[in-house]
Amino acid sequence: MLKGKKIILGITGSIAAYKSASLIRLLVKEGADVRVIITPFGIEFITPLTLSTLSGHPVLSDFFERDNGDWNSHVDMGLWADMLLIAPATANTMAKMARGICDNLLLTTYLSARCPIVIAPAMDMDMFRHPATLKNIEILKSYGNQIIEPATGELASGLEGKGRMEEPEKILEWIKEFFKRKGRFSGKKILITAGPTFEKIDPVRYIGNFSSGKMGIALANKLIEEGAEVKLVAGPIDSSTLHKGVKHIPVVSATEMHEACLKIFPEMDIAIMNAAVSDFRPLEQADNKIKRSTEELELRLVPNPDIAASLGAAKKENQLLLGFALETDEGMTAALAKKKKKNFDMIILNSLQDKGAGFGGDTNMITIVGKDNKSQKFELKSKTEVASDIIDAIFAIFED
Repeated sequence: MLKGKKIILGITGSIAAYKSASLIRLLVKEGADVRVIITPFGIEFITPLTLSTLSGHPVLSDFFERDNGDWNSHVDMGLWADMLLIAPATANTMAKMARGICDNLLLTTYLSARCPIVIAPAMDMDMFRHPATLKNIEILKSYGNQIIEPATGELASGLEGKGRMEEPEKILEWIKEFFKRKGRFSGKKILITAGPTFEKIDPVRYIGNFSSGKMGIALANKLIEEGAEVKLVAGPIDSSTLHKGVKHIPVVSATEMHEACLKIFPEMDIAIMNAAVSDFRPLEQADNKIKRSTEELELRLVPNPDIAASLGAAKKENQLLLGFALETDEGMTAALAKKKKKNFDMIILNSLQDKGAGFGGDTNMITIVGKDNKSQKFELKSKTEVASDIIDAIFAIFED
C-alpha cells in the first residue's frame, strides 16, 4: 500500500527513539522509500549507523557534511517527500515547530515541507498534559499537522500515564489509512456553515447563542485534509485553529449568512449546515445604546430567513445537503421532521441532555440519520473524531 511513497522520518531526543528502528523496518517492508533526519539530541538515543542500515540511505543530522563540505538542502527534502513523520516528537521540538524556530536540519525541513506533516509525541505524562504542550499541539493542528495521540502506559520515568509514543505497528496502520483516505474528496466543493449568528439590539448588545463553531471547524479541517475545496461561512468564532487551506467567509447576522450561502451554494457539491443560526432578530435596532431604566423594555422579534430551507428548495439532484439538529427533547422525532422539512439528505442529531455534547465543549455525541432515515448512534467523542464519522457517512453516499 505504501509502495513508492517517499517518507521523511524525523527523530528527536527521546528515549522512544529506539522504536524508530522498528518503524523504519515496517515502512520499508511496505514499499516506502524512507529517509531519516535526526536531531543532535536524537543521536544520543539511537545511532545513525542503525538507522542508515535499516533505511538503506545515509542519515542526515547537520546542515553540512563535515567530510566533504556538501550542503544538505532542507528545501529539496521538503519538496521530495510525500510525508514528513516526526516520531518521536519531544515537547521541545513541538514548541519550536509551533513558533517557527528552526535551529536544526529537521526543523528547517519542517518549515519548508509542502507535504502532510504527521507528529507522534513522546514524553512524560506531566510534560504532555502541561498547558503549554497542549496549547502547542493545538497550534500545530491549526497549521494542518496531524497528531498521532500518544498511548497510556508505563513511562521511562516509572510513572504510569499518557505520553508513550504509539507503537510502530499502530503508526504504520495510521499512515496506511491516511494515504487511503487522502484525496477521497478531491475535486469536491463543500460549503460549511458554523458558529452562532449575532442579531444586533443596539450598538453594544445582541441576541445570540453559545455556539463556538468548533464542530464546523473540525469538519472543515478534516475535509481539507481529504482533498476538498472548503468554504466556511461562519458567524463570530475563534478561527485560530482553522486550517489555512479553508476559505473563511466571516459574517455576523443570519441575514448576512443567508446571503453568503445563497451566493455560494449553486457551485457546491455538498453543503453542511452546522451553524446555530438565531431564529429571530429584533424588529428594530437602536442607533444608540439603550440606556438603563427602571421601566420594562419590550423587545419585538421577527423571524430570520431559514437558510437551510432556502438551500433545500434550491438543491439540485447532484448536490448533497446535510443539517444538524440540536434538541432538548423528542430528539429523533424533531430531527426526522426537520430533515423532511428542509429537504436534507442527512441530518446529525445531538442533544443537550447528553453530558459532553452541545455548545462550547471539545466533545460531542451524535446520531447520524441517513437518506433512508436509518440511524446510527455514536459514543461520546472529540469533535475531531465526530467530524471523521460524519465525513465517512458522507463518503458512503458517494460510494452507493
